[in-house]
Amino acid sequence: MARSIDPVRRRLLAGGAAVSLAALAPRWPAAAPLRPTPAQTEGPFYPTTLPSDHDHDLVRVAGRASEAIGTLLHLEGRIVDRWGRPLPEAVVEIWQCDAHGVYRHPRAPLQEMADPGFQGYGRTLVRADGGYRFRTIRPVPYPGRAPHIHVAVLVPRRMRFVTQMYVAGEPLNERDALYRSLRDPADREALTVPLRPAEGGEAGALTGRFDLVLDL
Repeated sequence: MARSIDPVRRRLLAGGAAVSLAALAPRWPAAAPLRPTPAQTEGPFYPTTLPSDHDHDLVRVAGRASEAIGTLLHLEGRIVDRWGRPLPEAVVEIWQCDAHGVYRHPRAPLQEMADPGFQGYGRTLVRADGGYRFRTIRPVPYPGRAPHIHVAVLVPRRMRFVTQMYVAGEPLNERDALYRSLRDPADREALTVPLRPAEGGEAGALTGRFDLVLDL
């Protein structure tokens, strides 16, 4: 079920698959339909109320001097339909646990250990070319789950799509029930993102690209 868009979304600045979408730009529409990104469960920890600061930078919380604990990750990608056409009206949301494995959610355990410098949730409007970006932390495991980031895309009046992003090379992937539920290797590839050292800027930062193809 689609969620309503509050007025903040209209004021957001765009911050930042089995087939590489980078190779398509600007040569869309694609010559043949692209494989849709597989959906996954939203999980139990989607925010019940949005934090007051919920922009694309999850590492810095308004009013706090220190940034989040963890390895900085620059996550970017494009949102397109099956023909490689960008969806510039889309809103992208991500949410994940902090470096201690704690979600910002009233029912999540270990709230007393939560990192106050981590937003836990962010959203952004995509750019005209379908691109988006987030500044967050490399996801970490917690009991029963491999490192992952929840991702939702809302296309107004059309659909809300939810999936999860996993980290390539993580040994816990094969022990994660949701990851193992991806029987098709192409589906696993679409949700598994290699993380590499970011060029320049912040020391030790990583970068990853997560493109999504929506079945529109």
